[in-house]
Amino acid sequence: MGTTNAALELLEHNLRDRPDKTAYLCSGRAHAYRELGEGARCLARLLRERGLSPGERVLVALPDCFAFPVAFLGCLLSGAVAVVVNPELGPEALAHVVNDAGARLRISLEGSTAKWPAGSLEEISCDEVGPLHYAGPGLELCEAFRPTDGDLAYVLSTSGSTGAPKCVPHRHRSLVLPCDLVGKAVLGLTGEDVIFSTSKCSFAYGLINSLALPLRLGATAILHPGKPDPAMVLELVRRHSPSVFFSVPTIFAQILRWWPEVRQRLPMRLCCSAGEALPAELFEEWQRLTGQEILDGIGSTEMAYHFISNSPGHAVAGSAGRLVPGYRARLVDERGEDVAPGHEGQLLIDGPTRTPGCWNPPDAADGAPLATGDLFVERDGFYYHRGRSDDMIKSAGCWVSSTAVEEVLRSHPAVAECAVVADTVGGLSAPAAFIVLGRGVTESPELAGELRRHCRERLPDHMCPVRIRFVAELPRTSTGKLQRFKLRERSTA
Repeated sequence: MGTTNAALELLEHNLRDRPDKTAYLCSGRAHAYRELGEGARCLARLLRERGLSPGERVLVALPDCFAFPVAFLGCLLSGAVAVVVNPELGPEALAHVVNDAGARLRISLEGSTAKWPAGSLEEISCDEVGPLHYAGPGLELCEAFRPTDGDLAYVLSTSGSTGAPKCVPHRHRSLVLPCDLVGKAVLGLTGEDVIFSTSKCSFAYGLINSLALPLRLGATAILHPGKPDPAMVLELVRRHSPSVFFSVPTIFAQILRWWPEVRQRLPMRLCCSAGEALPAELFEEWQRLTGQEILDGIGSTEMAYHFISNSPGHAVAGSAGRLVPGYRARLVDERGEDVAPGHEGQLLIDGPTRTPGCWNPPDAADGAPLATGDLFVERDGFYYHRGRSDDMIKSAGCWVSSTAVEEVLRSHPAVAECAVVADTVGGLSAPAAFIVLGRGVTESPELAGELRRHCRERLPDHMCPVRIRFVAELPRTSTGKLQRFKLRERSTA
């Protein structure tokens, strides 16, 4: 059975209805839909001239510049499978991707400092706009590859927040359906929006935010190839006035730390968060200072995008939101049985965008719901994150939620960020806390003692951290997700 080529579905209506509208703003330049279509068609033709057959994999190793959507869409038009790679990975990780992808060609930025294995791949070199040294004709849209239901479109890697990343393939529909199920139906996005996402296109959250959503809607997106530090974020907000802002809790928290100095008016009508649970305190402080709510949601690379989300005007602090229509969820105990209403359980999720299976390690979707590893409580249709199953700590014979301890620590005015993991004291497991202090706060033994007292006044003894360590920053992936496994390694070292 045939299905629609996702690139064709995202491009065709824009080239027909709004060819001269700005599709992307990047590095001081505006790029129209006409330019995007021409670039993608040329890239598709170039891939065919290089002898790539449908289904062959191509590494797309580009930063967030206009060349990224050109290359990604060009791959799909040609029938190649786009294996999206973060070009800032270290040499060991890049070598792993090359070996795992089974590709013979990569698309990368001219002058890139990425450490690729020597002689491993044929290369198509790009500048920030598209492929260099190609003046041939573009592929006509009528010549675009016509996929079947089983054909793959693209491959992403998980963020590595729990350890080694996995390669996750997706079919064409997984690029388009989130735009309809979440972007239109839940968030209410339109073609009039200007979208800015700090999450990079090499990750599921950023790919949908910056590529699929704006093209599906006929909107405009902002791209920035650099790292999303708060100064850069606020400058781009000032310069381009986005109406929709997608980010992660870390960035929202960093902006608030700058707030006393900038007091910048924010033009966004919607602020959305994902990647990890948004603390209720951060939601409330952002709303107090900016007058805006943050719409938290949860998704995964395996499901392509959000499957639970808050909606405008109905966001609940501390909640990931309601189940997105079209998805099915269960909360189960350790035996795989449904938990009672209001009780904590591991989230199982299924829906139309689920991956057909992972490559590394080998894994196949067997028809059973995806076990997310995330613990939730559901109340009145809203889902509240309670940590990951592998973040639970056995202390004094009782299970301790790291998230619950972190909520108490963050309520202290000296704490900007924190993470709680298991430590071993006298051969027994107990909570340990890593603390990032607020601006102007100095670490000291006295402050550590004050934080312990703060916890003891609000938590049972077995939940209180036995050790408090002050750190300059918490280890995170490039998407902002906390890497607890690195903290666990440090706590036991």
